[in-house]
Amino acid sequence: MRRVLDTLYTAAGGLAALSILAICLLVSAQVGLNILARIGGPALSYTIPSYADFAGFALAAASFLAMAYTLRAGAHIRVNLLVSRLPKGGQWVAEMVSLALGAAMVGYATWFSVQLLLESLHYGDTSPGIIAVPLWIPQLTMVTGLVLLTVALLDTLVQSVRNRAPVIIDFGSE
Repeated sequence: MRRVLDTLYTAAGGLAALSILAICLLVSAQVGLNILARIGGPALSYTIPSYADFAGFALAAASFLAMAYTLRAGAHIRVNLLVSRLPKGGQWVAEMVSLALGAAMVGYATWFSVQLLLESLHYGDTSPGIIAVPLWIPQLTMVTGLVLLTVALLDTLVQSVRNRAPVIIDFGSE
């Protein structure tokens, strides 16, 4: 089970990285087309339809899909000023409380995100751009990321309880 979950987290992190790459390629292509229009005049003026919408969808995908991977890698932004001064037992309790509260809040957000996706699917909501994209498509990446983050929080909580010690290692500096 450990290998399956870690593979899911890594795959989601990889998709997030590909989303960032897509943003870079899309924006670079549009910048290139803008330069071409400046040099060649109106005859060579082209725009990628709805490129800003697609870049926004990719940014949302990157943000949400990266969350579970980032949590498991210990790379989320955390305030360690208080926790680092606690004894090991206190650090463990603080981590468990944080993970439990985080799982509850993210689970709540996940439930509402699923409801939003189902509503968009039911009503056939589309983006208002030149290319009308069904909104359930970008919302699906948000829901997937939130589901994975909820699972990662619960997974980490269970691992912390089993180890009787903090699991998340902070690789950052204070």
